[in-house]
Amino acid sequence: DIVCPYCFSKFSPEEVVFRAAHHRDDDEDYALGEDAKLNRYRERFGLDTVFDMEAVLSPYDVPEEHRIYSDNIVMGLNDRYGVMTRRRLCPHCHNELPVTAGKAPSNIISIIGASQVGKSVYMTSLIHTLQHYTADHFDAACMPLNAEISRRFRADYEEPLFERGDLLDSTQKEKLQEPFIFQFVFKDEDKAPLTLVFFDVAGEGMVEQDYLGLHGQHIKNSAGILFMVDPLQIRSIRDKIRINLGNEPGEWTPKYDEPRDVVLTLFGDFIAYQDKAKTNIPTAVVLTKSDMLHSLKDEEGDYIKSNSNVFRNMVHRDWFDLTEFENIDGEIRRFIEKVDRPFKGTMDVYFKDTAYFAVSALGSNPVDMKIQGVVSPIRVDEPFLWLLYKLKYIEGRVG
Repeated sequence: DIVCPYCFSKFSPEEVVFRAAHHRDDDEDYALGEDAKLNRYRERFGLDTVFDMEAVLSPYDVPEEHRIYSDNIVMGLNDRYGVMTRRRLCPHCHNELPVTAGKAPSNIISIIGASQVGKSVYMTSLIHTLQHYTADHFDAACMPLNAEISRRFRADYEEPLFERGDLLDSTQKEKLQEPFIFQFVFKDEDKAPLTLVFFDVAGEGMVEQDYLGLHGQHIKNSAGILFMVDPLQIRSIRDKIRINLGNEPGEWTPKYDEPRDVVLTLFGDFIAYQDKAKTNIPTAVVLTKSDMLHSLKDEEGDYIKSNSNVFRNMVHRDWFDLTEFENIDGEIRRFIEKVDRPFKGTMDVYFKDTAYFAVSALGSNPVDMKIQGVVSPIRVDEPFLWLLYKLKYIEGRVG
């Protein structure tokens, strides 16, 4: 099956339609016109209406001998005028599909989390790290699906963060972001590429049923989930950090949704309908802003020891280091259990396959919305590499 990386609908390769490669004024079947399905999709994301589009063709409207197959999948058509098209479209939203759709598994990875947990900053830091370092360590390349995504990512996300040191504005709920689609392509041609779809859902929506219904589809059809949790979402930590850093109480206006609320909303949206009311989708629970945890103490000492590996970057190369992973996973599991047992319990009930990570997208705490010094991410690619390992793209070894 194909999962469309734009609207996240799931369909078989036989349902794909095509965009004609030309138009004709003397044949209304091939005349330029408005594409209602494409424009409905574009309207959801506040994009302009497109008027003069080439016709949409169904493979069943051309004789069998005019269909072009590759690996038993229709990849092209010769239309009634003998003009060939290879522009395959999703039958639901009429966006153009990646070349690999239908030939390789449509493995989509989603980033989810409540508002203010830093999903946009994490996505930027992760993609930057994958493109510049991680892909090379695994004999692969990480590339935007098209030039428009590349331009938007650089201008709106990468340059402000990595070149100007500006924190990104919180994604507004009214401003629905079109998905960012990247492909993680291995140089070994026997390995299928992995499609990374980062859907920058405004966080407030993650606890509103109607809004989540719009985006629940992309979570349900994901092959892996990166579930972001900010330490400041957890009340006990919020209080302790405020005391330790000596902040005035007035500066801390808790507008955070509890992590468990996000899980419960997800449950209502799709997990409840899964077999045994649990989801099999591998889910990495990613504790953000790990640099903040330095200042945390409790009656027994540190919540997380100051010499913990959590605070050191780790480079996985050629394989996923399972020893390193098990240490971090165990440490963060124990930490979450200590500070937010209801959340940990809820995760255990609804998710069959979880792992726990701590990352710092910036490497240090920003001051007045400005990053101090150079952005130096810590362990941002580790949850992603765990998903690659779970999906059998890379092997895991005991270090």
